[in-house]
Amino acid sequence: MTDQEICTIRPGGPDDAPAVLRLLDSATAWLVARGRTGQWGTEPASTDPRRIAQAEAWAAGGGLHLALLGDVPVGALVVGASTDYVPAATEPELYVNLLVTARAYAGLGIGARLLEHAAELARARGVGLLRVDCYGGDDRALVRFYEGCGFTATDPFTVARPGREPWPGQVLARRLD
Repeated sequence: MTDQEICTIRPGGPDDAPAVLRLLDSATAWLVARGRTGQWGTEPASTDPRRIAQAEAWAAGGGLHLALLGDVPVGALVVGASTDYVPAATEPELYVNLLVTARAYAGLGIGARLLEHAAELARARGVGLLRVDCYGGDDRALVRFYEGCGFTATDPFTVARPGREPWPGQVLARRLD
């Protein structure tokens, strides 16, 4: 990133749900263009009532943080409690529920910066464990991304999806102490 493109991070709020949906739509289109439809499917999040409600809940829930270049949202992070489809932590944790970045800015370290922000939030809360889950299928590129950011793969899992292929997931953890 150049000095003119320093990524800032700010807390999100209810008005930021459309920005989250735009980021998800952009990432989904990028994945589809590469034939990688297993992670988020083929349809834009902004046309799926379930995903719209999810983005609105994230935006209103207090755990949303947006990465900005200038005033343009280029990434979103949602932290909070773990989802019910992953093994529960055995100690206090902060869980990354969403990490998505604008593909037009790939390679600038925005995702890694958002994950470091999550670690800072966890430390500020006195929590020594940061966990995330991600798509563990295809070539496991996303798993390798998180490993490159200091996470260690822990528990693989599968989400059953009636009428569709099961979704292979991977939990990763990062110790902060």
